[in-house]
Amino acid sequence: MEEIKMAKYETWEILQMMEEEDVKFIRMQFVDIFGTIRNIAVTAGQMEKALTGKCMVDGYSIAGMKDMGYDKVCLKPDLDTFTVLPWRPQQGKVARFLCDLMDQEGREIPESSRYILKKVMDEAGQEGYSFDLDPECEFFLFETDEEGNPTTRTREKAGYLDVAPLDQGENARRDMILTLEEMGFEIESSHHEDAPAQHEVDFKQARGVKVADQIITFRSTVRTIAQRHGLHATFMPKPRTDLPGSALSLNISGFRNGRSLFADQEMENGLSREAYSFIAGLLTHMNGMAAFSNPIINSYKRLKPGFHAPTELFWSLNDYRAPIRVVTGREDEIHMEWTLPDGAANPYLLIALVVSAGLNGIRERMVPLKADEKAGKLPGTLKESLDALEQDAFLKQVCGERYVETYLKEKRKEWELYTREVTDWELKEYLHRF
Repeated sequence: MEEIKMAKYETWEILQMMEEEDVKFIRMQFVDIFGTIRNIAVTAGQMEKALTGKCMVDGYSIAGMKDMGYDKVCLKPDLDTFTVLPWRPQQGKVARFLCDLMDQEGREIPESSRYILKKVMDEAGQEGYSFDLDPECEFFLFETDEEGNPTTRTREKAGYLDVAPLDQGENARRDMILTLEEMGFEIESSHHEDAPAQHEVDFKQARGVKVADQIITFRSTVRTIAQRHGLHATFMPKPRTDLPGSALSLNISGFRNGRSLFADQEMENGLSREAYSFIAGLLTHMNGMAAFSNPIINSYKRLKPGFHAPTELFWSLNDYRAPIRVVTGREDEIHMEWTLPDGAANPYLLIALVVSAGLNGIRERMVPLKADEKAGKLPGTLKESLDALEQDAFLKQVCGERYVETYLKEKRKEWELYTREVTDWELKEYLHRF
């Protein structure tokens, strides 16, 4: 899938590196249908078996897999994702792969979100389209209690772009960046965000599956390094009602046959016809996409007026409250910023949907309302976004009917549980998971 490329590593190189680095354990990581990272660990002695996709896990223990008919799931490692985990012991090291999900006949499972993204990017590439994506990952660093459990407490008072000693997470953030760079990331910037204890790290733009892989790796690395500093890192969208929430904004640059897809200085606002249609596609499918970009009950507590979060359906050239902002950079470079998503989202589906919805707008020659004209409200609850997803035939086609059916079933269970419980359930459930 995706554009054809030479693999970064061959099997023999992996085995050689493992021997040279004294790797004794390998974590075979993958994500479930919600984007939650899972793994099994195998010893170096089982590596040749693992590299051929013969490591198997019970499907009934993975969210959604049993409902879709997969009792057993095989893990096939993506060789390009091999990395030694820097925070593990330096003798008897631990490495990891991100894996594709296969059935017992060796076929890639079409309901795997990593597969869905590869399929979308492959189809776009066949039409000459490519997209660079630059995520902006926000998170909180909170204190832990005496037993090491996460809290939402912080003693710092820092705000946007503040420095130490106001920014009490500066040392932890530095260690996160150094660790990520050791793992092959190119970090462009990092800073303290608006709220006390809130931070943002931005890494270099990439394409397709690589971006989603990086987001998954970023989250687990940040949590691990925070723990070493006695802190708890959470990507929960709205951990405190009195503070702004955390987003996962995506900056999208489009190209067709190597040329900018969005820029045309001869047209209004310097935007091409394709740019307007791309925006229209996003707006058309936005409410259904929210079921994936904002996938938990807590997501909608972030999407409230007064906290710099989008609540209405429109696009803009300069309004920070718009879920889609058009940004003009140096030399009239243009990209779209999608500000709706949050850190609970599955990044594979996030990217698959924003690309496919935008291209749907281009293929159908859709025309959006003018800048800053409102097309209605964004979903105000998880239930509203699930209802919108159920009505969106195009999104079902992108993800697959069976995937969407299973996703809706599981998420409606979550909504029903929440409506029967009190707010404490939400905090306990989400603060640990995200």
